[in-house]
Amino acid sequence: MVEELVMKLDIDSVNSEANARRIAMVESCFGTSGQPLHEPGRVLVGEGVLTKMCRKKPKPRQFFLFNDILVYGNIVLNKKKYNKQHLIPLEEVSLSSLEDDGQFRNGWLIKTPTKSFAVYAATATEKAEWMAHISKCVSDLLRKSGKKAAENHAAVWVPDKETQVCMHCKKTQFTLINRRHHCRNCGRVVCGPCSSKKIMLQHQSSKPLRVCLSCHDELSSTQSTGPLKTSTYRGVWGGTRVCVSVWPMINVCS
Repeated sequence: MVEELVMKLDIDSVNSEANARRIAMVESCFGTSGQPLHEPGRVLVGEGVLTKMCRKKPKPRQFFLFNDILVYGNIVLNKKKYNKQHLIPLEEVSLSSLEDDGQFRNGWLIKTPTKSFAVYAATATEKAEWMAHISKCVSDLLRKSGKKAAENHAAVWVPDKETQVCMHCKKTQFTLINRRHHCRNCGRVVCGPCSSKKIMLQHQSSKPLRVCLSCHDELSSTQSTGPLKTSTYRGVWGGTRVCVSVWPMINVCS
């Protein structure tokens, strides 16, 4: 049975026992593949299915919004079992709305220093509610901690299917032999020779990361004077529309 709860604007006032039960239900849905989610002061705000633009194709993912983290995972059995859990600290999150483009509608970018990606809701109302509640949680956290919002974010990767040719040299065609690679700085799809170099992107990793030749040259000449902002690619960040519970209703795993 799916339990529904009308969300209060002041999430700190949610009954602690009921909240603990809900968090325990989410933990049980991930099983041993997930991390423990119960922490003092943590509140489950809401959950629903969003379409995440993955490297190969758009895929439905189950998202759980807490007052301090955003959790998502693969759907194994709807409302019963999930795997491949991902935890994102909300203090690192920044949102950017995406314009509707054909079948790809009601989307926005979730950006963090280490990973950024596009998600899509089923309706404009759901998109607005998701963005509003995530933004409120982020602003509340930053206000309480006194921290500043993250300035550097990882690039959103261009989906593989958006191009059959290297986006750097514009010559190499991708085949089973000529594999696609992604520049970690600009997110473009490039061939092996055009992404043969690595460089430090400190906000993403402690190890050098693969970048395209253009970004390598620019980063090499600017890292001594300051960080380089990632490039923006205007493409189709889309996905199959799927149903998401309408805010302010919270669906909880049973």
